[in-house]
Amino acid sequence: MITTPVTEALLHGHLDVEHTGRGLIPHRLPARARRQIPDEQLAMAQSQPSGVRLTFRTRATTLALHTVPTKRAYPGVPDLPDGVYDLLVDGRQTAEATVPGGNLRTIDLATGRTTFTEGPPGTAHFTGLPARDKTVEIWLPHTETTELIALDSDAPLTPVAAGTRNRWLHHGSSISHGSNATHPTGTWPALVALAAGLDLTNLGFGGSALLDLFTARAIRDTPADLISLKLGINVVNADAMRLRAFTPAVHGFLDTIRDGHPTTPLLVVSPILCPVQEHTPGPLAPDFTGGTLRFRATGEPGPGRLTLTVVRDELARIVEARVADGDPNLHYLDGRALYGEPDHEIHPHPDAVHPTPEAHRLIATRFTGLALTPGGPLAP
Repeated sequence: MITTPVTEALLHGHLDVEHTGRGLIPHRLPARARRQIPDEQLAMAQSQPSGVRLTFRTRATTLALHTVPTKRAYPGVPDLPDGVYDLLVDGRQTAEATVPGGNLRTIDLATGRTTFTEGPPGTAHFTGLPARDKTVEIWLPHTETTELIALDSDAPLTPVAAGTRNRWLHHGSSISHGSNATHPTGTWPALVALAAGLDLTNLGFGGSALLDLFTARAIRDTPADLISLKLGINVVNADAMRLRAFTPAVHGFLDTIRDGHPTTPLLVVSPILCPVQEHTPGPLAPDFTGGTLRFRATGEPGPGRLTLTVVRDELARIVEARVADGDPNLHYLDGRALYGEPDHEIHPHPDAVHPTPEAHRLIATRFTGLALTPGGPLAP
């Protein structure tokens, strides 16, 4: 077996790496942005490598990826399954593996208090790969911070540089991050990218799409051929703003992105259907009634209070005004076209907020059809 240390040359879909004593941790926000993060939620979410993958050419039939995963536990909630590593050969999913053990981050949903326990490295094993020259991608677990150490193989590896595929940069909430998806290529952005042949950089951050300007600057400074922003639901979930603050925050977010991408096709997507927040402001609170975790909205309607209905109307108005003001490459998509009331009847959110794996596939199919087919706002 040949041991290859994991270096940044093998990685795609990240914005930065943190070098450690054993290897490296891919990050989805650059170091300058990370220094400005105000809470542990976003710090954790951006370090979870949703959409990040190792990509290389090889004739190897056996691979072993050595990592230190950081897993999560929530008191009162059943243990989460180990994160999945998806292996693709020439674009087709061929195998998957998990890494037991690793670090553990325990999060109290009621207080937000976090404790961290260190654990040992582990290994994801892949065998029986086709004995020919091929492109291999290993998509990392989308909800486990992953310290990458080394890759063992029975043949040499050659990193693959960024190719000619259009680079799609997407920002959104936990739904874009991949909450409830069972494996990393089962998140709706990954499904879209694989079906449409796009080079994905996924800046979906669980609980943290809050119009932070450091995120807008990261998007501004990252090369992209297509950009989409799924905005609004976390602002409502967190009760982070009133309408007076939300409108200029959206304008500022878009202005910052346009400083670096003045003519890049840019699609603003409003929230998908979420009945608990359609007409009720946040904040959300965990609800363990019945022995399972669900969320409920606790706010009271009032002047300037944000609900999903208010947010959708305002996002549509903002985009319309900016297009009229000279931005013909800016577009709007109502998120209920991706997942609406009829879909909720068939695939209800199991925790009242996040879609099922089947709904991720539905959202991906709808997004591809509405945004990426000829005539769509992001059609390459």
